[in-house]
Amino acid sequence: MEPRTKALWDKQNIHPGDRWRLFSAVAGTVAAERVLYPGSYVDVAASFVFPTVTYVDSDARAKTFFSDISGVGEIIATQVGSLRNPEFRFIHGDYTAALEIDADYDLLLSLYAGFVSQHCTRYLRVGGVLLVNPSHGDAAMASIDPRYELCGVVTSRAGDYRVRTEGLGDYLIPKKQVELSPEILRERGRGIAYTKSPFAYLFRRVG
Repeated sequence: MEPRTKALWDKQNIHPGDRWRLFSAVAGTVAAERVLYPGSYVDVAASFVFPTVTYVDSDARAKTFFSDISGVGEIIATQVGSLRNPEFRFIHGDYTAALEIDADYDLLLSLYAGFVSQHCTRYLRVGGVLLVNPSHGDAAMASIDPRYELCGVVTSRAGDYRVRTEGLGDYLIPKKQVELSPEILRERGRGIAYTKSPFAYLFRRVG
């Protein structure tokens, strides 16, 4: 493993195992073979859990990280409980532009990366699931997208992630009356305050 690869991963994995626990919790509810992770930076933890992951990021440091294929493979292989020989691919580019990939992914990840759902739902199969956290407003964006319906929430307590699929009517209720539209959310560039605030949401693509 190249020293820069290790340094980038150590900084990303500052809370060891955190993303592994998150993705493991999601995998317990969502059967996903093919995962798309736009805005991934160097978060390779999805490959600890899912068999095939496509990472997309425009950052030059991410390109450097993923170019060390054997080093990334070593990170994955040494994670306790990780899959054996998962497949991963990195695309150095802007996810808001068209990507040369198939439109049959089972799981789309949107974590702290902007409006992933607006640009990348095209690659998620109908019946597939979007995992999105409230950062940058993408959860709110998905909540008003007719292609999606809420199918779960991810709660976090002291680094323990759990997926809830019941009582979903209690979520996505704004604390204050607010007008929502894609244009307003893009202008705000951030989410809105809800009466209940889980770590993340799961939306199933229905159209």
